Amino acid sequence: MTETPPVIEVSVAAAPSVVWPALRDPELLRRWHGWDIEGLDDEIREIYFGDDVTEDSEAFTLALGGADRFSLHEHDGTTLVRITRPPRDADPAADDWYDDVTEGWTTFLQFLKFGIERHGLDERRTLFLEGPVADGDSARHLLGLDKLADMKVGDHFTAVAETGDLLHGVVCFVGEHQTAVSVDDLGPGLLQFGEQPVNSARPNGGAQILLAAYDLDDEEWAELEQRWTEWWQARPGAEPAT
Repeated sequence: MTETPPVIEVSVAAAPSVVWPALRDPELLRRWHGWDIEGLDDEIREIYFGDDVTEDSEAFTLALGGADRFSLHEHDGTTLVRITRPPRDADPAADDWYDDVTEGWTTFLQFLKFGIERHGLDERRTLFLEGPVADGDSARHLLGLDKLADMKVGDHFTAVAETGDLLHGVVCFVGEHQTAVSVDDLGPGLLQFGEQPVNSARPNGGAQILLAAYDLDDEEWAELEQRWTEWWQARPGAEPAT
């Protein structure tokens, strides 16, 4: 049987006319797509503005060159943002990273929703951590957030993370492979953590963390970034620094 392509959706408390510019303005795109790395602007141009990208601003549809398709659907003043993925075998050369892209879109849609609803897509600072973990371990366990395992969207939590931070917030998303929670003291910020899919380059899978913070000054952000990075590099299963 042919595998049904994934459909990824999120409901945003804003009209389609508000959400649409977040898909077509490069400055707004970088406030929810990806994370702070050199080359992010080039990545956004390639994905969203390439020659093989087609858009219909009246119908609120956007077809990307890789055959991922965005569509916006209005419902009672909110917008359902839907990404319809291409079939897995549409591009055999990209098959090894198909699940990564699916999980990536799942992550980014949560940051789109959070960014619009909580911050009007203001500027953010992001920290991305990824890599192998010890056998049977997970990003959630390493963070010291095992208590969130049985929590549902909308539940409030307080936990002392292994990074040394006292985290307060709300569970925003619970998926099969990843979770996202708000962090009140970071603006509020959004913390996503989860599994990385197994593929030929990652035979044992891995873990990743994406943290977005708002309204921190340079000194506050530098201290957080250093502390979290040092904690991650000291985790069980970490590859030796080169």
